[in-house]
Amino acid sequence: MSRRRATAPPDPAAGPPPDHPAPPRDDPAAGPPPDHPAPPRDDPARPAPDDARATPGAGAADELPPDLYGRERGDRLMRFLAAFSDRYLPLVTAGEGRTPPRPAPRPASLALVVASREHPADGVVALRLTAPDGAPLPRWQPGAHLDLVLPSGRTRQYSLCGDPGDRYAYRIAVRRTGGPGGGSDEVHDALPAGTRVGVKGPRNAFPFAAEPSVLFLAGGIGITPVLPMAREAARRGLDWHLVHTGRSRASMPFAGELGGLAGAEGRVELLADDEHGVPDGAALLRRAAGRAVYCCGPGPMLDAVRAAFDAGGARSLHAERFTAAPVRDGRPFEIALRRSGEVLAVPADRSVLDVLLKHDPATPYSCRQGFCGVCTVRVGAGPVEHRDGRLTDQERAEGRMRVCVSRAPEGARLELDL
Repeated sequence: MSRRRATAPPDPAAGPPPDHPAPPRDDPAAGPPPDHPAPPRDDPARPAPDDARATPGAGAADELPPDLYGRERGDRLMRFLAAFSDRYLPLVTAGEGRTPPRPAPRPASLALVVASREHPADGVVALRLTAPDGAPLPRWQPGAHLDLVLPSGRTRQYSLCGDPGDRYAYRIAVRRTGGPGGGSDEVHDALPAGTRVGVKGPRNAFPFAAEPSVLFLAGGIGITPVLPMAREAARRGLDWHLVHTGRSRASMPFAGELGGLAGAEGRVELLADDEHGVPDGAALLRRAAGRAVYCCGPGPMLDAVRAAFDAGGARSLHAERFTAAPVRDGRPFEIALRRSGEVLAVPADRSVLDVLLKHDPATPYSCRQGFCGVCTVRVGAGPVEHRDGRLTDQERAEGRMRVCVSRAPEGARLELDL
């Protein structure tokens, strides 16, 4: 699934521990107001029991453990490490009396090869990506995605839809949309088997928390992040149910894999529009009572689920959209392109990125939700309303702006370094 996130996720690369696969919801995707909460991927370190904590004011020698071999005298290695930390840490943490924050980890950059292609549904191509030397790939968890760097230089985000247990291959599936961005067409037409591609990630903005009772809702190609979640739910023996909607059965990928999951009988519903009509939010949520809901699909589907959610009795909603979220509370303003001197109007219902793409279709972007950072530009002058939730205070002070989501006050003018 091409990622268009509405959430602002956490540590992308790290996966949650095996017994709790998902607490977070950059780069597509996420950004605009989150579609679901985004707890951190890594479990916080547990504090030591009270009786094991060092007593305030106690000397380093009093805190040293016994010898590593159980002898009563202090271990030399531990004494050395304690002395080293006493002298080194104050040097690296000095400055205004506090420890400087660590920079957010960057996703790994990989050079992979298209090992094989298949067509799991009409208009959908699935790529199997492997390391050229057959080496194992970084681990990932259900809901994770990759940034795929295409031969044209475009970067697009696609959900991982394979098996997290397969350390030697990543699988993505892309529906041809024919949109002006051209990313899906390029994946279909310019990536034959044997092509080398750049990849960043994996990272996760739509993690699965493995609640005991779960309802999965997927619309069309939105099945891609949901399929690994369902596979994990089946593996864990959770109480789960999945509803996959699409225009027709022929357009809905991976139906065979869904039916082959352990205990899938009676748990998987395929609702083709040409057979059942387009389901409304209440119909999609009819099995939601007492369950956590994970939903991925087109904007109208997510809007319908959100509108019917309160009446559905579900415990929580985790959602990811793969189209840009609509502009909320927008006001018209202008942008000035410093290098050309051109001034462009930004309507209340359009993003800066929309306007830039109309002016220059080669404008770089990926997630359209403030997550990935591909569309970041420098602002030379003018007040910015930051709506990404990802840039640091320092980056904002340096004039950086993610033009897919951030805006300016009504009537203002932003000078962009473009």
